[in-house]
Amino acid sequence: MNNLIRLTEHGPELVSADPWTLVLTEQAPADGPRILSLTAWLQSQPEAVLNGLDVSADAVCLQPDDEAEQLQPYLAVLPLIAVLFPSFRDGRGYSQAYLLRTRIGWTGELRAVGDVLRDQLSHMRQCGFDAFAVREDKSVEDAIKGLSGMSVLYGRSAIEPRPLFRRRASEC
Repeated sequence: MNNLIRLTEHGPELVSADPWTLVLTEQAPADGPRILSLTAWLQSQPEAVLNGLDVSADAVCLQPDDEAEQLQPYLAVLPLIAVLFPSFRDGRGYSQAYLLRTRIGWTGELRAVGDVLRDQLSHMRQCGFDAFAVREDKSVEDAIKGLSGMSVLYGRSAIEPRPLFRRRASEC
């Protein structure tokens, strides 16, 4: 993924060498670490995963119809979770990310993939994403600017669970 932005403690950074390959079709397996669909990942992970044995280095990609709760038993062995946005009009990935961060307890890398555009990045960040694979035909440098789109958040989010009025009340 060439247009990958990752959030670090220093802010958003362009990732120049991402080892992961997104494999969502029945094509030949890629060399190196792969991000597989939930169905393919579950088929490639026998009971050994739940028993802590011989764990694969593959990551999983949730598609819009996938249930994020299915990943709960596997959180300790997953290197990253990607969430697919097949269209910028499909918002189910936001809900999946928020659910993964707030209810399921995922603390690892949460990557937005697919039709990811600059205008979405700030909201994706609020839902819990910390990596963004921006569409190949878009400027990644321009997309980084999209992460500073909102200076004040009024409502709660995955990265700040207190609404603005609660934050202001605690400052007094």
